[in-house]
This record gives sequence, C-alpha cells and structure tokens, in this order.
Amino acid sequence: MVPVPSPPNPQPEDALAGLIERVTFHSEETGFAVLRVKVKNRRELVTVVGSLASASPGEWITAQGHWVRDSTHGLQLSATFLESTPPTSREGIEKYLGSGMVKGIGPIYAKKMVERFGENVLAIIEKSSAELESIDGIGPERRRRIKAAWKEQQSIRAIIIFLHSNGVSTSRAVRIFKTYGDDSIEIVRSNPYSLARDIPGIGFKSADLIASKLGIPQDSLIRSSAGLSHTLWEATRSGHCALPEDLLVNKTHQLLGVDHLPIREALSRLLVDRQLIREPVGGKTLLYLPSLLAAEVTVAKRIRLLTQLKPSLPPIDAPKAIAWAETQTGQALATSQKEAINIAIHHRILIITGGPGVGKTTLINSLLGIFRAKKVHCLLCAPTGRAAKRLAEATGGEAKTIHRLLDYQPSRGGFTRNENRPLVCDILVVDEASMLDLPLFHHLLQALPENAHLILVGDVDQLPSVGPGRILANLIESGVVPIVRLTEIFRQAATSRIVLSAHQINQGILPEITAPAEPTDFYFIERESPELIASTLVDLIRKRIPTKWPCDPIGDIQVLCPMNRGSLGAREVNKTLQNALNPTRADEPEVERFGWSFRLRDKVIQTQNNYDKEVFNGEIGRVTAIKPEDQEVTIQFDQREVVYEFGELDEVSLAYAMTIHKAQGSEFPVVIIPLAMQHFLLLQRNLIYTAITRGRKLVIVAGQKKALEFSVKNNPTAERFSGLLDRLRDPEYSA
Repeated sequence: MVPVPSPPNPQPEDALAGLIERVTFHSEETGFAVLRVKVKNRRELVTVVGSLASASPGEWITAQGHWVRDSTHGLQLSATFLESTPPTSREGIEKYLGSGMVKGIGPIYAKKMVERFGENVLAIIEKSSAELESIDGIGPERRRRIKAAWKEQQSIRAIIIFLHSNGVSTSRAVRIFKTYGDDSIEIVRSNPYSLARDIPGIGFKSADLIASKLGIPQDSLIRSSAGLSHTLWEATRSGHCALPEDLLVNKTHQLLGVDHLPIREALSRLLVDRQLIREPVGGKTLLYLPSLLAAEVTVAKRIRLLTQLKPSLPPIDAPKAIAWAETQTGQALATSQKEAINIAIHHRILIITGGPGVGKTTLINSLLGIFRAKKVHCLLCAPTGRAAKRLAEATGGEAKTIHRLLDYQPSRGGFTRNENRPLVCDILVVDEASMLDLPLFHHLLQALPENAHLILVGDVDQLPSVGPGRILANLIESGVVPIVRLTEIFRQAATSRIVLSAHQINQGILPEITAPAEPTDFYFIERESPELIASTLVDLIRKRIPTKWPCDPIGDIQVLCPMNRGSLGAREVNKTLQNALNPTRADEPEVERFGWSFRLRDKVIQTQNNYDKEVFNGEIGRVTAIKPEDQEVTIQFDQREVVYEFGELDEVSLAYAMTIHKAQGSEFPVVIIPLAMQHFLLLQRNLIYTAITRGRKLVIVAGQKKALEFSVKNNPTAERFSGLLDRLRDPEYSA
C-alpha cells in the first residue's frame, strides 16, 4: 500500500501590535481598512490591511496574518484577525482625541487635555468631565458637548461592532443610535426587521441578514410577517395604495424564497391583528395597510361632500368680477378662464388643469384679486418648497409647503392642523396638485375648514406623485368634481419652443429637433455614445452655456436624468460634474459619507423630509461649511443655514444632476436632459414632458434621437392599485 502523504503544515501566521498612526482607507460599508501602524522597534510605519468595524488614529491594534508584497504599495500585513482597543499611551490618546472622532475636540484641545491629565484623560471625560473646565478655552457648554459626544461615540462604537459582527454595513450606526438610543442593540436583537421599517437606507435584505445571523429561521412567522409588511410598504413607494392578495403573497414569496404556506399563515395572523385589512372595492379585493385604507375612505367622503355643499362666499356677480379682473390685470381672459372663475364662485371645489403657457398663473391671480377685493381670506400652498416659492413669486402673496401650512410637529409625530384645529381660511389654493399623494391629501382635507372652498391647480399630464395614489387623475376621472381644462396657448408663451415642444410631446408628436437659424430656448444636440453625451454635458455647463447666457453654472443650470443608475444616471453624472465644477482643493476640508464626497460650494438636495430641521424632500441647498472637529456640515437652503452631523448626511445627495422625478414641482433657469436608450425602462412621454416643462429660459436635450422618439411614442398607463376612483363614484360615500 502506498502511504498517503500528510498535508503540509499550514504556514504559521505572523502577529503584530501597534499604534494606528493614520487611517489611509476605511469602508463603512464593508469594514475593509488600510492602516499605517507604528510598531515598537521599527523605524518606518507598517501597512496593515484587513477588516475592522471602526478605526481611528491613536487606537491600539493587534493583528494576525501573512506578509505580502503588493506590486504598488509594497510590503504589508494582510490580516486574517484584526482588533482595535482604545489607546493607553499619551501619544495614542492625543491622536485618538485629535482625530475628530469626538465632536468638540480637535488636535489643539487634544494636546491641551493630554498635557493636563495625561493617560487619565479618557476617564476624566467619562467620569469627572467638570474638571475639563480647568483647561483654557473649555467652558461649561463645550464641556457638556464633549461629554455628550463621548458617550454617544461609545454607544455608536458598540453598535458598529455588533452590526459588523453580523455581516452587514456599518454606515447606518449613527442613524440607528439616534432612532433607538441606548436600546439599539436590544431592539435589533429582538426584531431586526424593525431596521428596514425605521432606518432610512437599511433595506429588508440587510435586516434579513442580521435575522439569519441571530438564528431566526427562514420559514418563521416573524420573517414571513415582516416580508409581507415590507412588500406592501415597498408597493406604496411605487405608488400603490394596496395590493391584490395573490400578488402580495407571490411578491413576498419571491422576496423570502420560502413556501407559500408560512406566508399564508402569517397573512392570516396579520389580518386577525388588523395590521393588514382585506377590503372589497370596485369588484376587486385589495389588502391595505390600515392607515392608507382610512385615508382613502376619508378622502372619498370629504370630496363627495364638497361637491354637494353650497358655496359659502359673499355675493359675487361673476360677469362684473371677470370684467373687473381684466381691468386690474390688463389681460383679456380666455373663455375657459372665465368659466373657471364662474365655477370657483359657485362651487366649493374646483380643479384647474393644463400644460405650460395656458394661463394657469393669470387665472389664479385673477381669482385671488376678486376674492381679496371681497375680503375673502385665501391660503396658498404647494407640496414642495420650490413649488411654494414659485407660487408666492407668481401671486405676490404668501405660500407655504403643505407640511408647514399644517404645522407638522416632530415631537408629536403629526400635524397640529387637523379636524380639531382646522386652518383659518375661506379658500385654500393648492398648486402642483399632480404631486399630491394619498396620505398628504388626506391630512390636507382633514384640516380644511367646514365652510372653505378648495381649488386644486396642476398639470395632470405630468408624472404622478412619488407616494401612493393618483389623486389628481382620480379626481378628474371620477366625473364628480368640477374641472376646467386650459388648452389655449397665450401669445407670449406661443413664441417659446419650450412650450410648443412640450405640447407637441404631450400629443405624441416629435418636436422640431433641427438646429434653428435664430437663437431660441429649446435645442436638441444629437450624440450617440454615452461617453460623448457625458462630455457634452460638461462642455455645455462649463463653457458653451455661460458664454451665451449669463448664468451661474452651479446654481442656474440643472441636469435632469431619467434615472439614478447607469453611466448617464444621476449618480454618475453628479460625480462627473462635481469634479468638473467643484474639484477637490488641498486647503479645504472634505467629508466622505454614504457614497458621496461633500465639498464646500457643492449643490445638494434633501432626499427625505426632516421635520426637526424643517427641511423637506426636494429642497436644494449649497454646502457653506465643513467642520471635521465638530463632525458637522452646514448647508444653506435659500436664506437659512442648517447644520448636519456627519452621520446625518445620508439625508442629502449631490444635486448637480437629479432624477426627473425629484424635479417635480421645481423650475430652473436652464435644464439639460441627457437621453439614451440605456434608460429605456423609464423612457415614456410623461417623463420627458415633465422634464422639459421644468426649464424656464433654456432647455437642451443631449443624446440619442431614437431615445427621444421612443419617449414620445411610449405612453403607457401604469396601474396603481387603489380604490379611490371607485369610492369617488360610489354614492354610498356621500355624507
């Protein structure tokens, strides 16, 4: 018998311990780190690469691994085991505190603190922080900030290590801590699926991975219940108010990869507990989240009630009022505009819809002039800050976002204006009504006074709301609400190729794309390859447009992309334009968080409502300050400066480019639209129509002709599951 050779002895691992001198690279997503380490008895720093939950200069690390020689970076220890601990030496503590990991302490204060307290400084911060006031420059306020930041940092570090040990991204640790506080780890252990529900940026798959690591079985009821709820919540983010039962179960099955049996069992329990509600409506049966079902029913009842109530305005002679308005504005009103004024006087609710250049603003100003002359109190609002600002500029009156109008209070978790404390007005005007989703419209109707009139103004042909429902379209389709469609393009607007092109696209007609002989406000620049389209964007913004039209390349020019992903998606275009328009400067601070690098002067956009800061989804600002020592970034929105901690920067992204969906309700002096077939999943008529109507002075489409042609021809009606249309038509919902 031939003896089987024994396997060779594995190569023993090398061990190393030392002080982190510099963190060359650390990924918050994966934990991968490249560290420069000071090791005893070595003159030169040692490079260590490995996985570490968090890393700060001054920390002490122990590592085990193998030495490798990288072709670019030379000799380094590739660690299979890597662990860091707080520093104990004076040198390490000074680097640790001076690295910016504790807000309020930079290199200068770190040096002073170590000189004063030596190796005991960390214990002083934790247990006897009042002694810090003996240091010049540290008063009670700074001392309290340091103490709070130290405590928060220790808690966050524990969360980071916990999440990292369970194989998930650690970049959301600050957000988790701010949401759950000191109970973070306990809450995550007991129900990791709460992360997907409560923490922006943490999806179901990440939460599911934690659950798996914590031993929750694949076919458990808690997992199936979480999967059903998540699937329905995701559906609302795609515009649905509910889902048919079979579709919900099948989508959850695809998400979880388990048999239908545990999903059906979990669904039965959710229905018994009223966490989901089964509701027959319009010949179909839908499954709702309770809040959306209640909102849908209330909206239908309130709208039908408004259509039945008599007007509550003081006596107004419509023909005389119309003639007076024409005299006041110096503009003759079209027949449809006169009809709208007559309906607004004699009905409690009115919808005004139409495309660009058809006189919506003229009509609103005429109506407001008539009402104000009769001492009728009007309130103006819009879904977004930019839309509210445009409405205020157009009417000369105050206009607010709906959230500000309804006085949202974060501490109470809701709007203070409601049926118990309604708005004070005789007429409520809502602009950009195509952006209204079901929950927001529900809250608005609840706060509408009993005797008030409601006027909704919007372009129903634009993209529907990002949130659940098709409110404006459903109201129009129902046939129960008085509607005026403005179609006549006024003379001044008729000279604009932006307006004419938008109307042509809305009719399914390809606009004129040959280069005009005379300067105009709409151009198509044909480019075939994505690389050429991208380079053309940079050339247009840096040189060609500012040369011919005086403008700020960052502030006045807005790139609108059909989607986020791809080489011509908003994400990649943002990075390209940031480097072209606002490159890194060696003498200025810069912060990298959540996949973005933020620099002074960057244009950024808020991507979710933040009621504490009173900054709302879609608001655009500029970075005015970056303070590494305090771990804060200051962003100016209009005339107001708002401070973000580094861990809150997942709420904002660069805004040199944004998706067309994000631009709803906004208007920009110059709009550039990169268009290519790589976007074909989203290329449709209402998308390109919405994009073009965002431009005020100049619109340029740069890209493939076939992509523009495809967009104009493609006019699908995407179904949004909802029962609102059926309820609006159902007499049973009459009061």
